[in-house]
Amino acid sequence: MKTLLLLFTLALLLRENAIETGIASYYGQHWTGRKTASGLTFYADSLTAAHKTLPFGTLVRVTNLKNDSVRVLKITDRLPKSSSRIIDVSYGSAKQLNFIRDGLAKVTVEVIDTATVIKD
Repeated sequence: MKTLLLLFTLALLLRENAIETGIASYYGQHWTGRKTASGLTFYADSLTAAHKTLPFGTLVRVTNLKNDSVRVLKITDRLPKSSSRIIDVSYGSAKQLNFIRDGLAKVTVEVIDTATVIKD
């Protein structure tokens, strides 16, 4: 059991500062008020995102590669494992990353803090 816990902790530490590149999409405003997979209420103007595997509460730096817009977002929801996207951001995040009109953006996602407890 201790070995498993140690391996899990090492995996989290190795993920910190890990960078992924891929396509981002965003949640529409109609999701406002619904519960996320983490149990928090989703608000369209929040700086939050969904990811396939990162722990809830993890902070990531998302960079839109088309225009170099950058935002730090908190992972509060899950993407389906079958999704072709690497991250799904809130409407407010997409607006600040300047890809509302395009709907999708090529981004990098860099883990900057692997907190496992969500703090409001």
